[in-house]
Formats: sequence, structure tokens, C-alpha cells
Amino acid sequence: MYPFIKRLMDIFASVLLLLLLMPMFIVVALLIKLGSKGPLLFTQERLGFNGNVFKLYKFRSMTDAKRDALEQVHQNTAEITWIGNIIRRLKIDELPQLLNVLVGDMSLVGPRPCMEATKLDFNEDGHKRLLVRPGLTGLAQVNGNIFLDWPERWALDREYVENVSLMLDIKIILRTVLIVVLGEQWGKKGRKS
Repeated sequence: MYPFIKRLMDIFASVLLLLLLMPMFIVVALLIKLGSKGPLLFTQERLGFNGNVFKLYKFRSMTDAKRDALEQVHQNTAEITWIGNIIRRLKIDELPQLLNVLVGDMSLVGPRPCMEATKLDFNEDGHKRLLVRPGLTGLAQVNGNIFLDWPERWALDREYVENVSLMLDIKIILRTVLIVVLGEQWGKKGRKS
């Protein structure tokens, strides 16, 4: 029953947030276009529910969108635009994924969607994360995120899949807001020992 309710909440919340955030989207879009050449959005194929591939949307934060994918691997910060630094720090670059939530590729809460190549490295926990829709935020993101290695993230994703509930989703959303406001270091403090 909860998956149906969760999907209805995702639709309602994504529509509401898209409408409320539209003025900010317009400002960010203008700053991206004024700051560098290239498309407004960066798209990348990611693994979703049951391993289905979908296009994930983000605001472009680098000078060349094609390099955006490489940056995730190499962390070449020289290519990040001035507005890109800001929108990444505040997680605004992720907000176009509300469109992914609206169409059903993603949920507000769930394991973060990974690239298809990452599937080759999955352990048992990694495969379990594909049993639910990926999310804008998840248990791993509020328990260390960038400070975790992949097996630790996958273990937290498995824990989420096995315990998904309205209360858990609410806790994750509230912690996500705190991390956006207080920074990733705060999320590290929430890390389970």
C-alpha cells in the first residue's frame, strides 16, 4: 500500500515544488546561460527501478556539459563555473530531477541513481537498491554521503529498501534539509558507526 501512497506524494510534491521554485529556476537558468556557453541542462543515463535506464536531469555546472560526466570521475574543479560552484554547494543543480520524480523515473526519497557502468561493481546490497525507485535523496546521503565508500552506500541503500516507510522518508527529507543548510560535514556527523 505504501508504494502507491508514496507515488501519489511524489507527484503532488514534485508539482508543488516545481511551481514554487519556478522563479529560482528562471534566475539559475539565466545565470547559467550568461556564465558560459552550452545547454542549460546536463543529462545522463542512470539506472532506475528494476535496472531500467532513464535520463537524469541536472542544471549544468561546468563549462562543457560533455565534461560534466567526466568530472564525476576526475573531480576537475577547474571546469566548474562560478554559478556551478554555488548551485552544487546548495544542491540546486539537482532540482531539475523533480521532473524525473514527476514522470516516475525517480522518487523524492530512495537510493541515488547510479550510472550503468557502476552496476558491474555491485555487490548484493548494490543490486537490492534497484528494487525501488531511485531518489533525490536517500539514507546514504544523510549518513555520510561523500564520506562513504560504495559498499557503505549500498549497505545503507539496502537498509532503506528493507525498511521503507513514511516515517523513514520524512526523517530523510528533514535531515536532507539540514545538510543543505548546514553542509555535508553535518551529514558526516549523522553517519552510523
